[in-house]
Amino acid sequence: MGLSACPGPTPTGQPRRQGGSSAMPPGSDQLPLHTQVLQLVTAGWLAQAVSATAELGVADALADGPRPLAELAGATDTHAPSLYRLLRAGADIGLFTEHDGRVFELTVLGNALRADSPVSLRNFAIWTGLPAERHAWAGLADAVRTGHTAFPEVFGKPVWDYLHDHPDVLGVFDRAMTEASRQIIAPVVAAYDFGRFSTFVDAGGGRGALLAAVLASAPGTRGILYDRPEVIASAGQPLRDAGVADRAELVAGDFFESVPGGGDAVILSNIIHDWDDEQSRRILTNARAALADEGHVLLVEAVLPDRPRPSPTVSLMDLDMLVVAGGRQRTADEFEALLADSGLKLTRVVPGGHCSVVEAVRV
Repeated sequence: MGLSACPGPTPTGQPRRQGGSSAMPPGSDQLPLHTQVLQLVTAGWLAQAVSATAELGVADALADGPRPLAELAGATDTHAPSLYRLLRAGADIGLFTEHDGRVFELTVLGNALRADSPVSLRNFAIWTGLPAERHAWAGLADAVRTGHTAFPEVFGKPVWDYLHDHPDVLGVFDRAMTEASRQIIAPVVAAYDFGRFSTFVDAGGGRGALLAAVLASAPGTRGILYDRPEVIASAGQPLRDAGVADRAELVAGDFFESVPGGGDAVILSNIIHDWDDEQSRRILTNARAALADEGHVLLVEAVLPDRPRPSPTVSLMDLDMLVVAGGRQRTADEFEALLADSGLKLTRVVPGGHCSVVEAVRV
């Protein structure tokens, strides 16, 4: 549900860079140890600054080129002196370039916070700054002590119930997940041959973005989009936009109860990481039951690498699962064991950018 990174603030005494980040990677021997620790523990400030920048629409206000502070404050309905402080921090971390006269310009990195950018993560950035995500992380230490998900302890209910009760937050969350999915779909579709299947079921497929991309890449394939009734009620636009709606069927239901039959593959994209092993086995067992003997179950997931880990991103995503949803990221070996417990056999893991396709067959 969440991605995290750990860049730090500008070290004390170093000049502020305009248009680039001066943060040093953790472990750099160019910085004193206490400065490296300071960068780590204040990384949340940086993330909140990015989230606020996204929420205020600063990148959108700079879409047509550089603008002076006063114009930006008017366009974003903000207090100009306070906005300057945010923009100055944004310039330090590479979102903007500050020119003379307090004129600001978007960088290539900052463009990713524009709502209309093809690589936009604006809503994802907003989501990470909302109390639903941010406050839950305050319970991490307790979650580690007890093994219990932090979110219900902080908010008094599971995250899915909270989102149901707060439609405004749910809207941000849905848009954030759509943005994140958009960035992982193309590499996954390019990496895996979905055209080998005549029909596949996209279980928990949301509004159909992945199914649309797969059907567009495989003209001879048909698909079934399966999700909760309230999701299916507004689903399908990506299928229509891609011109593949005539090869897709929309079905409402609950994958904890069953998965529709009729497909020779069931795909679960970024679903299993939201749930613990017991709940995941229920989903996977239902997916297996929907398949013919030669059927496949395909999991699109960020697979937690064994050591050495070149990036902390997936391990931090795993902590986000502990804090917010109660699920977990898994290694290939952990996926293999989970699948085996569900009557499935892992056959291969196909890397596809940030995510991989974990392929399994019925035993």
